Amino acid sequence: MAYAKETTVSVEKTEAEIKALLRRYGATAMMAGEQPGQAMIAFEMKDRRIVFRLPLPDRDAKEFRLDGRGAARTADRRLAAWEQACRSRWRALLLCIKAKLESVESGIESFEQAFMPHIMLPDGSTVSEQVLPRIAESYRDNKMQPLLPAPKEG
Repeated sequence: MAYAKETTVSVEKTEAEIKALLRRYGATAMMAGEQPGQAMIAFEMKDRRIVFRLPLPDRDAKEFRLDGRGAARTADRRLAAWEQACRSRWRALLLCIKAKLESVESGIESFEQAFMPHIMLPDGSTVSEQVLPRIAESYRDNKMQPLLPAPKEG
């Protein structure tokens, strides 16, 4: 079940809420952008540049072309279903960012721990884009450390 799947809050209002939240927590710069299939929020905080890329649903996906019973939707209903899915994803992004900021504020984790996958590196990539392929390779090649240390002899 999608978070906020029935929200009526517009994407624009959610984007404004995210920016207000970031200001409140001390962001020194921020931007938002969108292209087909993806939106992005970027901000600077605590001497780090953070980027969240939000995958947006494909307007032509089956879930928007057909209703719950498998009947074809009208163009207006397809657009309305797609817009609803976009609103839901934006609300989930707001929740994600808010939870990370509160986790830092509460001392559960450091800023770097909370936002590490989204930290932009000097080459424009994020930490997750650099690290995830290496993690997959480690698992594929079985080069993982044992979960428990081996028993000591003697």
